[in-house]
Amino acid sequence: MDTLRYIAYRLLQAVPVLLGVSIITFTLMAATPGDPVRLLVGDRASAETIALIRDRYGLDEPVLVQYFTYLKNLLAGDLGASLRYRVPVSQLIAQHYPVTLFLVVYTVVLTLPPVIALAVWSARRQNGPADQVIRLLGVLGLAVPVFWLALLFARFFGVTLGWFPVSGFGDTLPDHFLHLFLPALSTSIWVVPILVRTLRAALLEEMGRDYVLTGQSKGLGDRQIFRSHIFPNSVLPTLNLFAVIVAYLLGGSVIVETVYAVPGMGKLMVDSILARDYFVVQGATLVFALTTIFVMLAVDLLSALIDPRVTP
Repeated sequence: MDTLRYIAYRLLQAVPVLLGVSIITFTLMAATPGDPVRLLVGDRASAETIALIRDRYGLDEPVLVQYFTYLKNLLAGDLGASLRYRVPVSQLIAQHYPVTLFLVVYTVVLTLPPVIALAVWSARRQNGPADQVIRLLGVLGLAVPVFWLALLFARFFGVTLGWFPVSGFGDTLPDHFLHLFLPALSTSIWVVPILVRTLRAALLEEMGRDYVLTGQSKGLGDRQIFRSHIFPNSVLPTLNLFAVIVAYLLGGSVIVETVYAVPGMGKLMVDSILARDYFVVQGATLVFALTTIFVMLAVDLLSALIDPRVTP
């Protein structure tokens, strides 16, 4: 019952957050130079045509009136219609969101095994040659920009060697894995060093706790202590950071999806911003914000499941 009450409380907290996101996004798009109607119909359109389109989408109203109209439609579940594609925004999101979600999950799958292996190896060989090499590689990984790495991989593995496609999403599940391998790998290489450093620090801190000496004095083996006590207690700080990283992956999809022409939410947002497609940008931003809220909530619940002392 407490868990259900906590979930309801967190969802209630999300309301002002989403409201703030909608206000900021709407204000920024309204202040962006350029006329979306002019971009849509071209320079040769008549004044009557432009006025008709403005009236159809409510763009001839004052900005404040436009926002409250948008908010009223949003509460009714209507995200509006795209100026560019002339279809409901919800339809575009339903089409592009699964691609981005697939990319994020794919990146997570590629990230977790090396994070755990490198962090454990580094912590159990503190200040040794392996630890120094892993820490050096971590610094280099953080220093490499994601967009540059994506371009490099696309050029070398996609164009030069021809091992992987450098655009699109594919039609079948194996095609999806093949098309998104380079985008996921490009992002994973940047994420791994951050999580390795966090998990390594948590492992070293737990290895210095008194309960480790107590377990050793009772005859427990080092592996048993590490597997049953040290590692589970070290996961929580990394898990909380991991939730932030997932939120970054959602936003960072804009970069890799643009580089690899992946038809996901990131590329949709870039194209919509360039086309001044207000309703699509606002809808996509709200979906990103809502996804981040649910990820944070899921991590909090998982933390409480791992360690019952962390009560939601």
